[in-house]
Amino acid sequence: MPVGDIVAIVNPLSGAGATPDAARRRIALLEDRFASGGVNGRVHFTERGGHARELAREAIDAGASLVIAWGGDGTINEVASTLAGSKTPLGIIPAGSGNGFANELGLDPDPGRALETILGGRDRTIDAGEFDGRRFFNIAGTGFDAAVAEQFNTRALGRRGMAPYIRLAARELFRYTGRRYRLVLDGDATEVTALLVAFANGREYGNRIRLAPGAKIDDGRLEAIVILDRRPLTRLWDSRHVALGRIERLPGLIVRGVRAATIETDGEIVYHLDGEIGRARDRIDVRVLPGALVVRVPRLR
Repeated sequence: MPVGDIVAIVNPLSGAGATPDAARRRIALLEDRFASGGVNGRVHFTERGGHARELAREAIDAGASLVIAWGGDGTINEVASTLAGSKTPLGIIPAGSGNGFANELGLDPDPGRALETILGGRDRTIDAGEFDGRRFFNIAGTGFDAAVAEQFNTRALGRRGMAPYIRLAARELFRYTGRRYRLVLDGDATEVTALLVAFANGREYGNRIRLAPGAKIDDGRLEAIVILDRRPLTRLWDSRHVALGRIERLPGLIVRGVRAATIETDGEIVYHLDGEIGRARDRIDVRVLPGALVVRVPRLR
C-alpha cells in the first residue's frame, strides 16, 4: 500500500439495509468517490468480530493517511480503539441502530454526505475512556442499561431499531434488580444501591436519548452518572426525564466529572461499552484518556 492511502473498513452486515446488495452499493460508493476525487483508497470488508481491529492495525502499520469505519458502534469502537494514541484520523460513516457517537460528532447519517465530510472536513482531537482495560469513546457502564443492551444485541439485525429497544427497556424496568456498589470517584468513596452506573464521554446513548447532557468529549474528564434504585413503577415514571433529555430533573441522581474511578460489587459485572457487552468480576477500573483520538468532523461554518 503506498504511503498516504485511505483505508475504508466496512461492516457489510450493519444497518437496516444489511443485504448483499447493500454491501455492493457501499463498495461502489466508496470506489466511485475515491476515483472522482483522485484519492488512493482501499476498501476492506469485515468478516468476523475483531476483524476491524486487525484491518485498522494493518492500515496504521502501512502508513495510511486516514482510516474510515463504516458500520455500527462495534465496528467504530474496534477501529477507534486501534487508532487511539496514533495521529491517524478516523472517518466515520454511521450505520448502527442509534449512532450516538456519530451524533455527538455532528456527522450526517447519509453515507454520501458522511463521506464528503471525511474527505473535506477538519480534524478534531477528542478524549477516550478506559473501562475494564477496554477503550470507549461514547458511554460505558453497568446496571439496567447493560442488561437492556445485552438483550438487544441478541436480536437479529432486521429486528433492531428504536421501537424494539423501548419495548425491551420497559420490560426490564420491572424485572431488573438494582445492585449494591462501592464507588470511588476521583478518590472519594461512597456506597449506593443503583439502577445503573455509567461513565460518559459523549452525551447520548443514541437516537437522541441523552444520558449526560453536560458531557464534553474533549474536556479531559468523564461524566459519572449514578441513578439510585427505586421501585419499578417509579422507575417507569422517572424514565420520562431521560427520554425527554432532562435527566437533571431525575430524583436520586449523582452526576460528577471525574478523571478516574473504580466500581466494586460482589460477583459478575455485566457491562456495556459503546453498545458492546463485556464481563468482569468484583471490580472495574475506569479512567479518562485525554486527547486520545483524532476524528474527521464537519468544517466549522
